[in-house]
Amino acid sequence: MTAEEFNEAFALSQFLPGPNVVNFSVVFGSRFGDAPGAAVALVGLMGPPLVIVTVLAMLYARFGDLEALSRILIGIAAAAAGLLIAVVAKMAAPMFAKRWNSAPLIAIAAFIGVAIMHWPLPWVFVGLAPVSVAFAWFKR
Repeated sequence: MTAEEFNEAFALSQFLPGPNVVNFSVVFGSRFGDAPGAAVALVGLMGPPLVIVTVLAMLYARFGDLEALSRILIGIAAAAAGLLIAVVAKMAAPMFAKRWNSAPLIAIAAFIGVAIMHWPLPWVFVGLAPVSVAFAWFKR
């Protein structure tokens, strides 16, 4: 998949009800293998983590009181935050590479509204959606 195809599939998965990652795996699997591909992608996404998390839950129930374990979990949380930032930066790079595109401005405005101004996300969407549609309409 190209970066643009990935972003389109990811946008579709966010629109569908349910967890975005699960939706994306179904969209991705169906793209390459129709219904059986979607089923295989879903099982491949959900099966191994289910087993791993079940084993980890049993281990945490037994050894959860250890001080070293809490320090390890703090380090894992920091690594997860770093990975999330890296994924967002990689997905946003194609938007910022194009010239005369309003998408980066809308993304920056949404970030400022939610992260800095602490406005509710639905209200930011309600405010920016018509602006985004207007930019796309006049770009044609």
